[in-house]
Parts: sequence; structure tokens; C-alpha cells
Amino acid sequence: MRQGLRGAMHQKLEGAVRQGLNGAVHQGLNSAVRGGFCRGIRLVAILAGFWLSLGAAAALADLPSTEAALADRVLGDANAPVTMFDFSSMTCPHCADFHTKTLPELKTRYIDTGKLKLVFRDFPLDRSALHAAMLARCAPAARYYGFLDVLFKSQATWGRAPDPKKALAQIGALGGVPAADFETCLATKALEDGLIQRTYEAQKQFNIKSTPTFIFNNGAERIEGGQSLEKFQEVIDRLLKP
Repeated sequence: MRQGLRGAMHQKLEGAVRQGLNGAVHQGLNSAVRGGFCRGIRLVAILAGFWLSLGAAAALADLPSTEAALADRVLGDANAPVTMFDFSSMTCPHCADFHTKTLPELKTRYIDTGKLKLVFRDFPLDRSALHAAMLARCAPAARYYGFLDVLFKSQATWGRAPDPKKALAQIGALGGVPAADFETCLATKALEDGLIQRTYEAQKQFNIKSTPTFIFNNGAERIEGGQSLEKFQEVIDRLLKP
């Protein structure tokens, strides 16, 4: 990969890692963990429930190519009339709220009925978010949204663990990505650079400044920040009108 792929955006990401999250996102992350809980027990419970629902997770035969790992993952009918791009960071509390509370309702009402398709676009705000994004993209494509579900549900656990990378490795191992493959995945500079480059492109194309930001039908509508289910329904229903 060319050095230019990292460039200013890579420096910005590294700066975010050193300085931490800013503004509302930073406050939200802090408030999410102030109460505290038994992280180990909660993480195991979340992982066990999810992976058991899928059945035993077989280990990967091979890691996907960088091109395959960066390919769009579509949730829903590819021909759905409404497309929603979800620009989120894996360590963003409002993003976790959307995925754990709002998305299940949207899936039942719009995705499962063929009206809406979701395309998740990584917008990592720090190093841990980047590592989580890389883990999900190194998993089999069929498990991608399952990994996102687990990562968002256990965000406050692995995201604030003394060693987030170790906690992510545990999630990966239980989901069929062995520790050695996880390390190889994180060492893949082409994947890291590709995700960072896409962050830059999202800023340029859609003026993404914060997470979560949702872009509908290539910019016809947008929603920013933590919003109610009713707000999403309003936008989607408007786009579904003839």
C-alpha cells in the first residue's frame, strides 16, 4: 500500500487514540461505564448466547483477502427500494444504542419485509474501534452482522477492558477466528489502510463528522446522532412513498 493511504487520516486516527474521544461521544462512553459491572461474566454471557444461537462456530479455513474483507456487507434484500448507510464506530455508545435497540425494530418492520437494506460502513474513532472493525471484517461474511451484534452488545465490556485487544481476541476465538488469525488480521496493513481511507472518503462524500450518521439513498435523507425509532420510521416511510 502507498504511504499516502495512511497520510493525514492515519495521523488523525492515531491522534484520536492518544487524546481520546471528544465531545458527546467521549461523554457517552464515560457514562456508559461509570456504574461498573463484572465485565468477564457479562462478556461470556453475551458471547455464549449469541454463538449458541448460531451453533458451534467452526474455525476459519483462511482469512479473507483484503478486497473481500473490505467488500460491502448488505443486511436485507439487495433490491430493496431504500438503502441506509450506517457510519458508526465500534466504541461509540450512541452507535451501540442504535444496534441493540433500534435496529431490531427496523429489521422486523423494514429489512425483513424487503423495504430496506442496511450497509454498515466503519468509521472508527480510536484504535480499539479500528481493531474491532478489522476483527468483524476478517470473520466469514455470513457472520459479519452477528459479530457486529456481539461487539455492540458487549461494547462497554471489551471497550473499557484493561486490554481491549485481548478482549477482542476472546470474542474472535469464540466466533471462529483463532488468536493467531486475529493477530494476522490486525497486522494486515492493507486492511487497516483501506478502512482509514474509507473514513476519509466518507467525510469527503457525505460530510460525515460524527457517529452514528445514517445516509439514505445516496444522500436523499440523513439522520445524525442518537435518534428515536420514530425518526427512522418517518424518513424511511417518506422514501417509500411513490
